[in-house]
Amino acid sequence: MLNVNALYTEYPNEKGEIVKAAQNVTFEVPEGKLFTLLGPSGCGKTTTLRSIAGLERPRAGEITVDGVAVYSSSKGIFIAPNKRNFGMVFQSYAIWPHMNVFQNAAFPLEVGSRKFTKKEIEDKVMRVLTAVGLDHVADREATKMSGGQQQRLALARALVMEPKLLLLDEPLSNLDAKLRERMRFELKRMQRELGLTTIYVTHDQSEALALSHEIAVMSAGQVVQIGSPRAIYERPINKFVADFVGLTNFLDATIIAPEDGEDRYRLNSTIGQLSVTSMDTFKAGDAALVSVRPEDIELYEKRPDGPNVIEGKVDFKVFLGEYMDYHIKVGEHQVLSRVHPSFMAPVGATVYMRMNPEKCITIQDNTQYRKVG
Repeated sequence: MLNVNALYTEYPNEKGEIVKAAQNVTFEVPEGKLFTLLGPSGCGKTTTLRSIAGLERPRAGEITVDGVAVYSSSKGIFIAPNKRNFGMVFQSYAIWPHMNVFQNAAFPLEVGSRKFTKKEIEDKVMRVLTAVGLDHVADREATKMSGGQQQRLALARALVMEPKLLLLDEPLSNLDAKLRERMRFELKRMQRELGLTTIYVTHDQSEALALSHEIAVMSAGQVVQIGSPRAIYERPINKFVADFVGLTNFLDATIIAPEDGEDRYRLNSTIGQLSVTSMDTFKAGDAALVSVRPEDIELYEKRPDGPNVIEGKVDFKVFLGEYMDYHIKVGEHQVLSRVHPSFMAPVGATVYMRMNPEKCITIQDNTQYRKVG
């Protein structure tokens, strides 16, 4: 449906220096899917979204929707933003304070190039207000509504034109934590039910994991890895992705030898010998970096059976309600384990960590791109 190919977007900053905001950005989004651009501030994700919207003019590349180019440097094509028929919702909802809910949602239909009858406008507006759960407050002053309702109104206003593509730039960032979590599920429900092809920009990895069919992790203007939420989380390609998408433990290691299976190795790590899983090929003596998520480290007070059992001492622990974070000291190295609060080993106690070899993965410490999942 959407195809972005070799997109380069650059602009001068206030000092006149060229900022390379998007560099060779390439991805495609099937119809009806939600695709997230995830990364830290300044990584190029919003510039990429604005280039798709037509609010930025890229230096090179091509953007097509349903096979029709809206931008192509080689063919000299640049379709104006108002001609692209994309819906957009940004961090600021830009709700008109002098209009009620219905009037805010109807505004794009009234000022657009296509003319609608009063009955057509009423039907279209009430349909989208029903979809976002605001049909019962159509006559209310828009600015008297809660943050979550204003967010849904901004979404309704974007949907009323029946856009080919919905572009969302950090739309939940202005909401408090509990409302943001509720709106994630509400947004996911609407996107799935309405079958909206959506590009979502966020720096919040939890948001990306909860909402997306597929995620592109960006860094320094480049796409580092594309994959399903599970693939991005469980099989990060490098240290940047593993560190940015959730918490993890990094262990420096040296390969001892391959084990049974094409992707299994035995190695010496900073906490002891481990069996690990790898997408890369190693030989004995090679250096490796291992990533293990805290929730994949099981804790026991007595030594359990199985591979990858390491002895350590509880250095300190933190109660976080639904889970406990234990910092386990092994020699000079600390490991973070996230376990159920029912595990109650005291500080200073000897404990045993067990790690499934499939959850101990080698990663690269560079920005090589790979699509997984």
